[in-house]
Amino acid sequence: MTTVVKCPSCGKDVRWVPENRFRPFCSERCKQIDLGAWATEKYKISGNSQETPPDDDSQRPELI
Repeated sequence: MTTVVKCPSCGKDVRWVPENRFRPFCSERCKQIDLGAWATEKYKISGNSQETPPDDDSQRPELI
């Protein structure tokens, strides 16, 4: 029995088989739409902004 999942972009049923090179997406188009959403920061992984390391060396502790 083949597993069927929903395409994350359009919701179409997608068979989860090795022959489907775009899985979990139904097509190259849906795959590119999702990639574009990540590139434009439509999707973000939540976290505390204080977890971001400082950009300059003045904020780093000295090593002894």
